[in-house]
Amino acid sequence: MQSGIAVVFDSAGTLLHMYRVAKNTTTGEYLDDIITTDLVGRHSHCGLVILHTNPDRIMNCNPHNRIYDFIQENKIEIDLSCSSSPLTLDQVRKALELDTRTTMKDLHEVITIMRNKCPDIFYLGVGIIVEVQSNSIAYTVCTGGKPFTNTTASLNTLKQWGVDAFIASGDSMRNLEVLARVMDVPIERVYDVATPLKKKWVIRHLKKHYDKVVMVGDGINDILALREADKGVVSIQQIGACHERLSVEADIIITDIMQILKIIEEMKEQ
Repeated sequence: MQSGIAVVFDSAGTLLHMYRVAKNTTTGEYLDDIITTDLVGRHSHCGLVILHTNPDRIMNCNPHNRIYDFIQENKIEIDLSCSSSPLTLDQVRKALELDTRTTMKDLHEVITIMRNKCPDIFYLGVGIIVEVQSNSIAYTVCTGGKPFTNTTASLNTLKQWGVDAFIASGDSMRNLEVLARVMDVPIERVYDVATPLKKKWVIRHLKKHYDKVVMVGDGINDILALREADKGVVSIQQIGACHERLSVEADIIITDIMQILKIIEEMKEQ
């Protein structure tokens, strides 16, 4: 076993201040200041699907094309980041194929809103929320983020202390590679498209190699990892309040990522 402490960070809301916009494809309503996992959880049999492609590639396509046709013609890889009930990629692909309401214009619009709202964004992620019972795309989603003021300094201090930082996020590696490079986190310590079960597995795996493992998250999809960790830390730096279910699971609630340093200091002294 490797001695010492490992800290696993979710990216959105913990390392990054996130901005999000979603379009309800039924009503045409635009939603912002949302938590994507909460939006998924509002509906049964829904899943958040990540498109592994550059937003510019999406913007350059015919806005009248169906999203399924764009994925097929351009051989775009997709992943299921989270879901409100157990789903398979085959179910997702079937729903995408049968959806006739949504076009690439619905993706263009959320990307444009995000870019106009946050011109200095760190990166952009694009996804869709699929409802498999009705075989339809319920929402198109665009997310972006930039590091909190103290993120880089906090991770640099952990590195100086010999504490290994890991990232386990539902985001794609395309975006997480950028984050890892800026934060100086080795790419082998980055786990992409991390579902709640995968995050739990990451914590359990690291506990075999470290004396203590800390999980830092901010959403319901982090609950399994928080439970599995030696210490579960919930960050409310972005939203300013803690979801009731998270407050029950958290050992500690922080309002600034810099506060993780005091937690690690105390653990090192024990």
